[in-house]
Amino acid sequence: MKEKSLMKNVGVQIIIAMILGTAAGFFMGKDASMFAPLGTIFIHLIKMLVIPLIVISIISGAANLSNSPSAGKVGIGTIVFFLGTSAVAVALALFAGEVFQPGAGLDLSSVTHMFSNQYADKGALPGAMETIIGMIPTNIFESLVNANILQVLVFCLFLGIAISKIPKEKSAPIINGLEGLIQALIWMVTVVMILAPIGVFGLMADSVGTYGFDMLGLVTKLVIVYIGALLVYGFVFYPVLIKLFSKTSPKDFLTAMKKPQVVALSTASSMATLPVTMKTCEEDLNVSKSTSSFVLPLGATINMSGNAIYYGLVAVFFAQVYNIDLGFAGYMAIIFTATVGAIGQAGVPGPSFLVVAVLLAAGIPIEGLPLLFALDRIFDMARTALNITGDAACAVIIDSLNDKQDKLETVS
Repeated sequence: MKEKSLMKNVGVQIIIAMILGTAAGFFMGKDASMFAPLGTIFIHLIKMLVIPLIVISIISGAANLSNSPSAGKVGIGTIVFFLGTSAVAVALALFAGEVFQPGAGLDLSSVTHMFSNQYADKGALPGAMETIIGMIPTNIFESLVNANILQVLVFCLFLGIAISKIPKEKSAPIINGLEGLIQALIWMVTVVMILAPIGVFGLMADSVGTYGFDMLGLVTKLVIVYIGALLVYGFVFYPVLIKLFSKTSPKDFLTAMKKPQVVALSTASSMATLPVTMKTCEEDLNVSKSTSSFVLPLGATINMSGNAIYYGLVAVFFAQVYNIDLGFAGYMAIIFTATVGAIGQAGVPGPSFLVVAVLLAAGIPIEGLPLLFALDRIFDMARTALNITGDAACAVIIDSLNDKQDKLETVS
C-alpha cells in the first residue's frame, strides 16, 4: 500500500523521470534530442502561467500587506534577507574555493581551442541610477510582453498599495476577485504538474545527450566543491536561520521543500518553479497568502544565493588556473559585484553572463569561460534548487516575524 502511494507521488515520479532521462541521454547521445519537445512543451505550459500568477500574486500580496501596520518592515526585511544571504553565499564560495583549491595546478592546454574573448563586452553592470530608471515601466503592456519581471513587479507593487488605500467597500471585491484568480491559477498548475515527469524526462535526456560528461573530467573538483557548498548552504545555513527566526521546524521545512527542489532541479528555472514553491509554502509550511504572494515572486527575481556561490567559486577557480593572487581588494570586488549584480537576474535557465562582470571586477581573465558553459545546465539545476529554498526560507521567516509583530501591536 505504501509503495503504491509512493509511486503516485509526483515528486517520486519526477526523480524516476530524471534518472531515466539521464540514462537515455547517456546511451543515445545526441539522438536523445528527439525527446526535447517533451521538455519544451512542459516548460511552455509552466511559463504560460508564470506571468499571470506573478502579476495577480504581487498585486494581491501588496494590497493585503499594506493593510498591516508592519507592511514596511516586511518589505525592508525581505530585501535585507535576500541581500544579506547572497553576500554570505559569496563569502562561503570564496572560503570553499581557497580551502579546496579547485583550479590549482589544472592544465587546460588541451582545451584552449574552446577559449574565447567573445564575452568581453558582456560584463558591464548598469550604474545605480540606470538600474532605478530601468525598473520603471513606460508601458506596462510592453513590459509584460517582454517579460521584464522587475518592471512588472514595480507596477504591481504600486497598484497593490493603491488598492489598499481606497475605501474597503470598493477594495474588498477586487481583493476577493484576485484571490479567486490565484486559486484558479494554482488549479491549472496542479493539472500541468501531472505532465511534469514526462517533461522532466525530455529535459534530462536532451541535456545529457547534448552536453554529455566529457567536459566534467576537467572541472570535476570545481563541480564537487560547488555541490558541497550548495549542500552546506541549503541543508545547514537556511535550516539554522529557520530554527532561530521562525516557529517552523527545520526538519518540516526540508521535508516540505523536496517537491519544489526536484522541480527546480529539472527545470533549472526559479520562475517555472514559482507556482509549486507558493503552493508548498502556503499548504505545507502554513505561510500566509499575503506574505507568500509578496515574498516568493520577488525572490524568484532577485534572490540568487545559488548564483552567488557559483560566481564566487568560478572567480576563485580561474584565479587559481591563471595563478592570480586576488588579495583583499579582489575578494571585496567579487563579493560586491556578485551580490549587487544578482538583483534583477531573471529566474530563467541558461548561461549567466553576470559571471563575466564578476571576473572583470577582480581582474581575472575570462577567455576560459566557454569551458564552463558546456556544463551550465548542471550548475544551473543545482543553483536554482538552492535559490528557491532561500525564497521559501525568507517567506517562512518573514511571515513568522510579521505574525509575532502583529500580535505584539494588538496586545499593546
